Amino acid sequence: MKPLDTLRFAAESATGHPLRTGLLVLAMSIGVAAVVILTALGDGARRYVIEEFSAIGTNLVIVLPGRSETGGLNPANLITSTPRDLTVDDANSLLRVPGVKRISPLIIGTTEVNAAGKLREAMMIGTNEDFVHIRQMKLALGRFLAKDNLGHGSAEIVLGALIREELFGDENPLGKTVRVGDRRLRVVGVLSQGGRGMGMTTDELLIIPVATAQAMLDSNTLFRILVEARSREQIEEVKSGVLKQITQRHDGEEDVTVITQDAVLETFDKILNVLTLGVAGIAAISLAVAGILVMNVMLVSVTQRTAEIGLLKALGATAGTVRQLFMVEAVMLSVTGGVIGTMLGYSGAAVLRQIYPAFPAYPPMWAVLAGLGTAIVSGLVFGVMPARRAAELDPITALSKR
Repeated sequence: MKPLDTLRFAAESATGHPLRTGLLVLAMSIGVAAVVILTALGDGARRYVIEEFSAIGTNLVIVLPGRSETGGLNPANLITSTPRDLTVDDANSLLRVPGVKRISPLIIGTTEVNAAGKLREAMMIGTNEDFVHIRQMKLALGRFLAKDNLGHGSAEIVLGALIREELFGDENPLGKTVRVGDRRLRVVGVLSQGGRGMGMTTDELLIIPVATAQAMLDSNTLFRILVEARSREQIEEVKSGVLKQITQRHDGEEDVTVITQDAVLETFDKILNVLTLGVAGIAAISLAVAGILVMNVMLVSVTQRTAEIGLLKALGATAGTVRQLFMVEAVMLSVTGGVIGTMLGYSGAAVLRQIYPAFPAYPPMWAVLAGLGTAIVSGLVFGVMPARRAAELDPITALSKR
């Protein structure tokens, strides 16, 4: 039998039983769609985390108070106890480390901001003029904090876009005074709308000089120190130099944790890649179930089409030809289900992106190809037994059951 005749015969056999064919295609398409959508979620989570960390700047080395006792990075690194405070002087000293381009001390707290009779609570960051460059922030109005001695804070403030809108509406806030806690500060700039990083939007931030923040919060302890290396190649050198410098200042005690942005990204990338493979494996189980369904239905089909098989063999069709017909039909149904499932998976991922625009739920190509490949392999593997049973039928016995 010619290949074209084989395909035509398999197609006519499939379309001759629409309910059976529909159930097979539906089962396979659900399995492939599950693989595509779940891997899109897993890979989307990985991309989202990477984008969030990338948004905090480039070539970063981060100094955290307290020592991590583990050999690698884990989420506990982000919350550490500290036997000794990180200070502004510690931050200042890091400018002498070879390869350091900029440093930015951070102190964080919440406070009330009051202007024109309007009052609201907001997160406040105390830092220096380099913070805007390290974090790659953009300004909608005015300028950032003035270059100042880290120990002597000026009475300036930069507002997030939402804070500006709530306090001043469309009015230009530059040069106007706001009360933050017990201090009166002059507005010198407004951040552009939509800035973010590490899940935190800049629209609701108040940014003031670090010394001013320390006076308001009555604390000399820094939350973090951000250090920007001059190049990506110098990150490890800067990390070692920063740790050595802080250790020397702390009487030889290594009581800080120094991590690099790349280390954070690499750790989360590994974790989320494993997660993506895990959910893909779970979804692939549904493809195996669909393959078993293909086998069972094809076995029933052999029973229903016994006379047809007997007639084919009586007319001269070999066992190999009969086996080929059933195999082609099984693969054809699996491929059809795989293609429909892929389209459903892409549609589902598109719906997720519409509902959550910030979440990049794009199916990775390897997952799409793996889903289609698994569908085809399932059709081949689970189509073998029905095809073999059909090929082994005796033509006279098969015709007698007509």
